[in-house]
Amino acid sequence: MSKTFAPRVSKRERTTIDLTEKVDLKKDYYQLLEERNFLRGAILEVLHLKEISVLEQVRTKFNDSSLKELAENIKINGLIQPLVVHRDNRGKYTLICGERRFRAMTLNGQVEAPCFVLEGKTHDELMAIQFSENSSREQLHYIDKADGIFNYQQETGASERKIVAALGISKTEVHRSLLIAKLPKRLKEAAKQFNTEKYVLLELDALPPSPLKMRLEDHVLTGKITKRAQLKKSMNNGGRILHSIPAEPKKKVVVSKKQKSVTAAMFIKAMKSKSSTLGLDEDTQALLNKLVKETKDLIELQ
Repeated sequence: MSKTFAPRVSKRERTTIDLTEKVDLKKDYYQLLEERNFLRGAILEVLHLKEISVLEQVRTKFNDSSLKELAENIKINGLIQPLVVHRDNRGKYTLICGERRFRAMTLNGQVEAPCFVLEGKTHDELMAIQFSENSSREQLHYIDKADGIFNYQQETGASERKIVAALGISKTEVHRSLLIAKLPKRLKEAAKQFNTEKYVLLELDALPPSPLKMRLEDHVLTGKITKRAQLKKSMNNGGRILHSIPAEPKKKVVVSKKQKSVTAAMFIKAMKSKSSTLGLDEDTQALLNKLVKETKDLIELQ
């Protein structure tokens, strides 16, 4: 069956949306999330922050300076994106998404905030929502993302194929994330501290146990290796870190006065010799002789 498409609309008849206008959160933003099937069934309410319990979140790395910037932005512009909480059968609220926003508002001393309230969700569904919301943000470190995927697998017992379907990420990303999540905690903490590329951890983990691997691991733990290229270079050199040797400064060639005068004399002699064979007229010859004399005087002054 062939697909049907809406008729084309000319540019003159198209409607435009002014993004500078205020957005009705209860209508526009909520409708967007509904279309993504992200928060289906949620209700927008204003809750006191003290009513919300903050449990362990996917994100574990928070930058103090960026948190202060977010707090200042919320103070000036208000909260653009509501928090996401879950209300259990006892009426207790648990934060699912928006811990950075929650912390920023706490810094500002704010009392209440708009929240999307979910009810009747299973633990698996809440974990999937939490992961999807957090992983869509650039600030989420790949270590936190990996731990989130691993925690989801541990809680649900899902296979990699089911994780792909539930969280909407590629099979390769799921597999690599599970490998990273199972690495020693000290390696993962070092990767977050020194902003180490994830492929450094993956390639290091793939190496068989050996003294070379132990040396490379020490370099990663101390931040000496943070890039994939650095790891490969160190592997090729037996686990050593080769520091580049600075090039020696070019020596300044000093021309002695004797050398300079000899060169000048040769130059003037060559000019006189050449001018005599060119067959120049008297005016041109006189001009050339004057030029030779001025050049000679200039050289002797130096």
